[in-house]
Amino acid sequence: MLMTLVRNRDRCPGMDSEFLLCFPGRFEDELRAAGGRVHRVPEVRIRHPWTVLKARRELDRILTREEFDVAVAHGNWQQAMFGPGVRRRIPRFVHFLHNPLEPGSWLALWARRTPVDLLVANSRFVAASADRLYPGVPVGICHCPVEAVQPTGAGTVRRDTRVELRTAEDDVVILQASRMEEWKGLRVHVEALGRLRDLPGWVAWIAGGAQLDRERQFLQEMQERALALGIADRIRFLGQRRDVDRLFASADIHCQPNTGPEPFGIAFVEALHAGRPVVTSNCGGGAEIVDASCGILTPPGDVEAVAAALRRLVTDPTLRRSLGQRGPSRATEVSDPERQLRILHRLLSCGDS
Repeated sequence: MLMTLVRNRDRCPGMDSEFLLCFPGRFEDELRAAGGRVHRVPEVRIRHPWTVLKARRELDRILTREEFDVAVAHGNWQQAMFGPGVRRRIPRFVHFLHNPLEPGSWLALWARRTPVDLLVANSRFVAASADRLYPGVPVGICHCPVEAVQPTGAGTVRRDTRVELRTAEDDVVILQASRMEEWKGLRVHVEALGRLRDLPGWVAWIAGGAQLDRERQFLQEMQERALALGIADRIRFLGQRRDVDRLFASADIHCQPNTGPEPFGIAFVEALHAGRPVVTSNCGGGAEIVDASCGILTPPGDVEAVAAALRRLVTDPTLRRSLGQRGPSRATEVSDPERQLRILHRLLSCGDS
């Protein structure tokens, strides 16, 4: 989202963004390469209180030299770490909610000790949680801006990607591109694919790398389950990918049947931009993005409903085509960068929702 903000800054000339980071890495490199202005403070470890004090002192020096109209914390951690210094130096302080607030979280309670002037949520679902910790604080909604990124030479990309992933040109490809977390619905997806074992002509691509031990264990469990269901030869577990735009351009369906609500769902918007019908659960942010014009919503955790939706799409190319054709316009309605950046500018300026 922040990279999209930087790349599209000319679309909202009244808003000039700068960024405060604690940790070096890919995000900082990409921000700088895109022309974003980055301020660095020393790395912070909560278990080492002196690192918090050191970073706060550096922030104070930055705010002595620079002048800002508004500060935005993109999470409880950022608000807790830097809220006190920001509150003293910058007239307006905003918390951008990317996930629902959890009243029992010690970090959320710590963050709340620094008051904010406004909460901005990425979906109605997330906005509904704001009153749990911030009663009376105004709440605005700004969807994540998502660019329509199409790889050049789409026909060649499709052919080359399918060759790379051992997939026939006429196979119907079902793609899930998500983190390797169970609530993203991969278990439901694999079980639903097992119900399609008798149906020829489909292949599934699962894109997403396991990073934590529990994710690696879950991935192994899903691979073993695919083997037990007799569909292991039809599922490609792709691991971490940096070419998701190529995968969307080369697939036919995007399926992510969440068992828990998605706060927003950038992958759904990317799939719609690529003209791919989406199968997901009727909950959370996903249900605010996908409707009957561009996809199929199923009850959370309902394997049979997901299997039925996939069977319809695999066997009915006319339905796939009609839902896919509506996708790009629906993605623009939800997440057009220029519109969302102007909404964000208005919210940060005056708080009107």
